[in-house]
Parts: sequence; structure tokens; C-alpha cells
Amino acid sequence: MVAEAVLQASSVFAAFDKDGDGKVSAAELRGSMTVALGEDVSEEEAAAILATVDADGDGLLDQEEFSKLGAAASHGGAHGDEAGDDEVRRRCLKEAFTMYAAEGGDEGARITPASLMRMLGKLLESSAEKMELEECRAMICRFDLDGDGVLSFDEFMVMMMGNA
Repeated sequence: MVAEAVLQASSVFAAFDKDGDGKVSAAELRGSMTVALGEDVSEEEAAAILATVDADGDGLLDQEEFSKLGAAASHGGAHGDEAGDDEVRRRCLKEAFTMYAAEGGDEGARITPASLMRMLGKLLESSAEKMELEECRAMICRFDLDGDGVLSFDEFMVMMMGNA
């Protein structure tokens, strides 16, 4: 399970690192977020997000810093306060969930194998690695607590929080 998570994190990092230099710039972060979210992300927003985890101050994210960005998103931000952490965490996870989910409104939205494959295809488009539908089914199966073949928001939260 840990090895699989490390491999997935490396694949996501490689997808964001468009020029393959081992660092993610604000422009690369912005471009990948724009593709993933389906809406424009400003240069200022991308730079601000990058700055929250840029430990060495070089304006770029190495793989370790990039991993901290993912952890910050799933744990309520890099410098969140205790009172707002749960709400911030939930909003961040909800936004991430909607990137992967098939249409279905707030209550009916689900991550299906096809919607997961579509989003991973966008994130990994410059990478040689492509996810097949069966691989996406297997990924969903690991966290599909009710056995319906799709991930609800609650199941997605369990997956992102590492509680499965």
C-alpha cells in the first residue's frame, strides 16, 4: 500500500513537471491545475499556493515539497488554525473530489472508473504512463466501502485521509 502510494505520488509529480527538470514551477502548477479544475487559475494563485510549501525559497517545488502540497491540501492547509482546519480540509477535498467525479449534482456525484481514467489521463497526458479502465476499477475498489463500484465523497475522504 505504501509503495503504491509512492508510485502514484511520483506519477502525479511527473505529470505536473512538464519540462522534466525535477521541479514544478508556478507556471507548470498553474497549467496542470487549470487542466484538472477546468477553469483558469491565475498566476498569483499558483504562485501563492507554491509559496506555502516552498521550503528552500527557490520558487520551485521539488518532489518532497510537492508531496507537502498534497498533504497540506488534505490536512487543511500548510498553516491552518485548529478551529477552521476541518472546514478548510473538507472544502479542499470537495474541490478535489469534483475534479474526478462524474456529473451528478452535489449529492449524486460519484467517482466512476471512467471519470477517474479521464482525469488521470488529463494529469498524465505528457507522461508515457496511461491508466487503463481496469486499473482505475482496482484503485476505486480499494476504497469502495459500500461495494457499489464507485466512490462517494465520504469514501473519497477516507481515501485521501489515509484511514482505510
